[in-house]
Amino acid sequence: MGIPCYFLVSCILLSPVAAAAVSQHWSPATATWYGSPEGDGSDGGACGYGSLVDVKPFRARVGAVSPVLFKGGEGCGACYKVRCLDRSICSRRAVTVIITDECPGGYCSGGRTHFDLSGAAFGRLAVSGDGGQLRNRGEIPVIFRRTPCKYPGRNIAFHVNEGSTNYWLSLLVEFEGGDGDVGSMHIREANSNQWLEMSHVWGANWCIVGGPLQGPFSVKLTTLSTGKTLSARGVIPQNWAVKATYTSRLNFNH
Repeated sequence: MGIPCYFLVSCILLSPVAAAAVSQHWSPATATWYGSPEGDGSDGGACGYGSLVDVKPFRARVGAVSPVLFKGGEGCGACYKVRCLDRSICSRRAVTVIITDECPGGYCSGGRTHFDLSGAAFGRLAVSGDGGQLRNRGEIPVIFRRTPCKYPGRNIAFHVNEGSTNYWLSLLVEFEGGDGDVGSMHIREANSNQWLEMSHVWGANWCIVGGPLQGPFSVKLTTLSTGKTLSARGVIPQNWAVKATYTSRLNFNH
């Protein structure tokens, strides 16, 4: 059986709605890279996406951020445009990255705004053919801004985490378009009009303690950045299974 939600230190309700997800204003930051030079960074990471970071649409478009952007996991799934400033080696185009991990120490400590990108994403900041030279520089100055997340042909999905039961149900949110971040999450049981509030466990994972919980379940998401709401009716069937992923017919940018 999974760890009860109330035993987890990080199982708390999220903070009120923050600033808008889309910004035309560029802000200064710094960037490094991790993993293999042409790789996708770490497997999984602090958001809990697991092997999704290795396949499209995440592949080579992922990165870790310092705590000021990670926000205790609330920043998971947010998308940013990042652009390098050194015109002698950097392309003028920005690279779009999805936040899948946290970098808590080193360059990311002390309240700094820092991106630790996958090797592939970092290399794409350079002009064609100079990715290796740019990676050799280590830390570089960049500018960044929030941008809508886009997953063509994908709808929001919910992965039932290992350990879930009819009394402790934990879900991972995947492929959330638009804002990309989750501010609150509710679940509604079969034959009920009541939305039950779920609690943030860690990363992009949410849970609810109750029971016995009766499926099928509808799930309602509210984004952290702009407070947009989407409800997926009956998305998780009555005979749901642990480790299964259930895809809705909806997304925020459709």
